[in-house]
Amino acid sequence: MSDPSPQAATAAPKARGGLHIAVLVGRALAPVNIADLVWFRIAFGAILLVEVCRYFQNGWIGIYYVEPAFLFKYYGFGWVRPWPGNGMSIHFAVLGALAVCITLGIAYRVVSVLFFVGFTYVFLLDQARYLNHFYLVCLYSFLMIFVPAHRAFSVDAWLRPGLRKGTAPAWTLWLLRMQICVVYFFGGVAKLNGDWLRGEPMRMWLAKRTEFPLIGRFFTEDWMAYLFSYGGLAFDFGIVPLLLWRRTRWFAFGLALIFNVMNSVLFHIGIFPWFALGATVLLFTERLPLPLARVWRPESPAESGAAKPTRGQHATLALAGAYFAVQLLVPLRHWLYPGKVHWTELGHRFSWHMKLRDKDGTLRMTARDPETGDIWRVHALRYINNRQYEEAATRPDMILQLCHHIAAKLEAELHHRVEVRVEALASLNGRPRALLIDPQVDLAAEPRTLGNARWILPLTIPLGAKE
Repeated sequence: MSDPSPQAATAAPKARGGLHIAVLVGRALAPVNIADLVWFRIAFGAILLVEVCRYFQNGWIGIYYVEPAFLFKYYGFGWVRPWPGNGMSIHFAVLGALAVCITLGIAYRVVSVLFFVGFTYVFLLDQARYLNHFYLVCLYSFLMIFVPAHRAFSVDAWLRPGLRKGTAPAWTLWLLRMQICVVYFFGGVAKLNGDWLRGEPMRMWLAKRTEFPLIGRFFTEDWMAYLFSYGGLAFDFGIVPLLLWRRTRWFAFGLALIFNVMNSVLFHIGIFPWFALGATVLLFTERLPLPLARVWRPESPAESGAAKPTRGQHATLALAGAYFAVQLLVPLRHWLYPGKVHWTELGHRFSWHMKLRDKDGTLRMTARDPETGDIWRVHALRYINNRQYEEAATRPDMILQLCHHIAAKLEAELHHRVEVRVEALASLNGRPRALLIDPQVDLAAEPRTLGNARWILPLTIPLGAKE
């Protein structure tokens, strides 16, 4: 028998590769029970409604977005401004109404878009209010636009019976699942640092909470600090595979429940534990531990109209893949910068570095008139409030923004350029305070950039050093 032609030899691998892609596409488009999507829609809307109510109840709308004379901005979003007058209160009231509509499945498609835009606007208003769970809400509210979570157990499905369906494409469920998997995985990766593995800052935090019932009396013990530190690390890396494996699913859900409740009670981190718990339920692989999972009978592939994938479906899956490629790359960007990320803060945000550092600092700011040589003290609290000061004092990029703001105010009075320098002393995880930025650099002349900031000084003090 003659040898196969070169064309045939190269065609076989291509055919196998095409077959693998076709199998993946087929699995992504296969119908799955829609109950998981419906559960998450209800939980998502309800949790966000509670959060909006908390903002009204505690007066946070005025405290965070109306009263401050200056708000810190994310790079490229300096144009985002609060509504004038009562606009911010109205905005939050609308967010609350939209959250109700999401929960009940009313005009879901339109409401999802409006909620994403409205919540992301609030998120972008003040960099000093960055919270990982607010970032996660922005991401999930974006993803909710594309999943058909309103096709069952919703007002939309009740009013439009033709919309009603017991299944959804598998990719819609995995879209939501993979987002929480990213959070857990990179939360674990971030804990693989020297301070965390030595029990800090958990040791410091637990020592302040000895009044906690039953186990609080052990919070000053070294073994407890290591138990919490390594337990958190193991949880982040292990919870996803344990939930996906049928034999350990209920055990893992019990761990997730205990872990998130402890986080809520010990560290008072808002809605994050409850939001994470709601998203974690999605990992039960179509075995939702609620009667809700038995409300609908999944349709067979034939009933769902299984057919050759369309170009639109291929494009949708490609965009979903691109989205998660970004989600996997963004948390790694801090490796592009020199220094310890928890010190420099370069690449810290949007990377799921959650409750990993304890920092405090002070700012001593001076301005100089280059024409006369006069130097005078500048008090930061004349321009920002105490809450903003506590956030900015240990974050170099926010210190830079503050210097730009102060320089602009002074230059408006003097009608010429002003130099601003800062002596910023900061402590990381109990270390003695050290200079965070070069006090000889005129920060008013330094541009904001996504690149490295050479005026940030490296951390040279080891953990455990004494004054």
